[in-house]
Amino acid sequence: MQEENLALKLGAAIRTSRLATGSSQERFADAISMHRAYYSAIERGEKNITIGTLVRLANGLGIKPSELLAAAGL
Repeated sequence: MQEENLALKLGAAIRTSRLATGSSQERFADAISMHRAYYSAIERGEKNITIGTLVRLANGLGIKPSELLAAAGL
């Protein structure tokens, strides 16, 4: 599987999880101390994130990193 497809799938799963919390991109990015533009690029699948960033996102969403990966089909 190509890296860009992985990033797209993970970004979509992150977006779905964020929307389930009822939070906007800006509010969520602020809550996890991340620049909104960078967070937006993650959701669009334009960034290959580190494990540390994955954990940070999952913690902000109140779920385990493995749940995000599973939601993305990874």
